[in-house]
Amino acid sequence: MEGIPRPLSASLLKERPMFSSNPELRQRGMAIFEQLFGDGAREAVTRDMEELCPDFVDMTIEWAMGGITARPGLDLITRELVVIASCVTLGHAVTQLRAHTQAALKAGATREQIVEAILQVKFYAGGAAVRNALVHVKDILISTV
Repeated sequence: MEGIPRPLSASLLKERPMFSSNPELRQRGMAIFEQLFGDGAREAVTRDMEELCPDFVDMTIEWAMGGITARPGLDLITRELVVIASCVTLGHAVTQLRAHTQAALKAGATREQIVEAILQVKFYAGGAAVRNALVHVKDILISTV
């Protein structure tokens, strides 16, 4: 069957590295990651992924933090509010919703800004998703008063 790519054999997949690191993005990404999530956060994410997909941590640090979050144009608070709204819209990213709520607070967002970002997506994500999100972050937001 011409034109249809053949899948790589298992031996080829094991031989080639799955992720190529970029030192500049890694350094930039680590600085932002530690600023938003704290010193022990990388180790916690690494523990979660080390037996399943260690490249996920590197991709997160380099691509998400060093490549996207470090871009000019939006400050960290705005970026975190966008991520929070995205997690609410997905409806199942509870761990990430909680982590980014804490990161937004650490970046300087107010409780009111976070609540408004969540409420903003009610029409798009639905009332149940918004209510669930508010319940999932209630303890975090109440402790900031």
